[in-house]
Amino acid sequence: MTDLYLVRHGETEWSANGRHTSVTDLELTENGIRQAESLRGHLDPASFQLVLSSPRRRAVQTAELVGFTGGHAPELTADLVEWSYGDYEGLTSDQIHESDPGWTIFTHPTPGGETADQVAERLDRVIERVRDSGVERAICFAHGHSLRALTVRWLGLDLRWAGSFPLETARISILGEEKGEPSLERWNS
Repeated sequence: MTDLYLVRHGETEWSANGRHTSVTDLELTENGIRQAESLRGHLDPASFQLVLSSPRRRAVQTAELVGFTGGHAPELTADLVEWSYGDYEGLTSDQIHESDPGWTIFTHPTPGGETADQVAERLDRVIERVRDSGVERAICFAHGHSLRALTVRWLGLDLRWAGSFPLETARISILGEEKGEPSLERWNS
């Protein structure tokens, strides 16, 4: 089985403020740039045979700052974009809870946004592509909630469990296998 490395993009203005960001195409903050640059040297672009990224600027910029450029630049795929927050785009969880107490992206519907089934379908395509690739190592540059959802799908769990996997900006996680079963090898490194 392929080892799948996951990299959440560096900090943006909205991630620093806890605002839900899906379709809004933000760049990294100065701190986000420093975070992404700090990953350089921890990931050797030449050691990955499949490199994928969300097309959002924050993910692409993170990949570039880590060193995935030129012949190692990621292939962009819309299947890795962030979970669409619909009417909740740009709001914090506290703001959302004023009208929708207890809401989480993983357990409640999102007005005007994607359903859990839609997100699972596109992330399952990423997983299938990685598993069918036959490569030793693959890497995905993407977003907090989409990578958490991808992780639980990799593990064969329901999306509601993704809330149990907090993921910080500019962190590396690794999915793989243990005794022939999908596993979580490293998280938030």
